[in-house]
Amino acid sequence: MNNPPPFYSLQPLVLASGSPRRREMLRGLGLDVDVVPIQVDETPLAGEKPDDFAGRMAATKALAAAKHRPASWVIGADTVVSIGGNILGKPNDPADAMAILKQLVNATHRVMTGICLCCLDQHCQASWVDTTRVTFIDATEDILASYVRTGEPLDKAGAYGIQGIGSFLVREIQGSCTNVIGLPVDSVVLFLLRNGIIAPRPDEHGL
Repeated sequence: MNNPPPFYSLQPLVLASGSPRRREMLRGLGLDVDVVPIQVDETPLAGEKPDDFAGRMAATKALAAAKHRPASWVIGADTVVSIGGNILGKPNDPADAMAILKQLVNATHRVMTGICLCCLDQHCQASWVDTTRVTFIDATEDILASYVRTGEPLDKAGAYGIQGIGSFLVREIQGSCTNVIGLPVDSVVLFLLRNGIIAPRPDEHGL
């Protein structure tokens, strides 16, 4: 017998993202989430800081989706990887993935996820940026090349997936682990609970 998930939705929820990882994390908690992928220009503005960029993208996506679903609570999210104040996006090819990973080896970088939750009908909007510091092992170039050949880095910001094969590269994490995957579940769930959008699932068996 499968154990029930811990939460259920009290109000309609929409995820303004096509990310399967974000969708799976929310649905795994028991939340009934509709997905409305939003395509926006994801070019940073001149001089824009990584956390400001993540916050702007999250709000842009959430508000765009909210226009289609004004009665729903919309979750917008955008995750960026940064080192030395520079944003590291998804690599263009294996050589680019290698160049990105070499910057991260034996160093600490930041993963920032901008979050925006809004409901137009309720005239409510909340935004924040969650930051996690990630430190890599001192991996040699042949180890990095072997990882790049798996193909995993090619569709990941920062050229690695902590939830996949790339977990072996991570020596230390300071902050939310799920934030590195793409959604700071702890802070999102707390907001949803405090605002009566979701609730703990009641005990159906009296145990």
